[in-house]
Amino acid sequence: MLFVEYPKCSTCQKAKKWLQERNLEFEDRHIVEQNPSLEELRLWYKKSGLPLKRFFNTSGSKYKELKLKDKLPGMTEEEQLQLLATDGMLVKRPVLVGETFAVTGFKEKEWMEKLGLEE
Repeated sequence: MLFVEYPKCSTCQKAKKWLQERNLEFEDRHIVEQNPSLEELRLWYKKSGLPLKRFFNTSGSKYKELKLKDKLPGMTEEEQLQLLATDGMLVKRPVLVGETFAVTGFKEKEWMEKLGLEE
């Protein structure tokens, strides 16, 4: 699995700890140092089954600075994916990517389900 995070993010820290406590193996990646590529984002979006808006860090300063709340509805999916690929800080994190899934943010119940884990 690939775990994409911003190390200073408290939610990312919590999610990483959660994975480690369950002895799950994952590759760790810093979202700013290695920004997701357009191809990766396309694949993750497809695997996720989520609305593309869930891939945006809507509480981030960059999102607000670019006034994306108003701009996104008028953009095509391709334009949105291209925008996400320009800056890791625009991407909702953490992102957990497996063979058959991709999830953004950390919701324990959702992660348990995606990983096929029992409570």
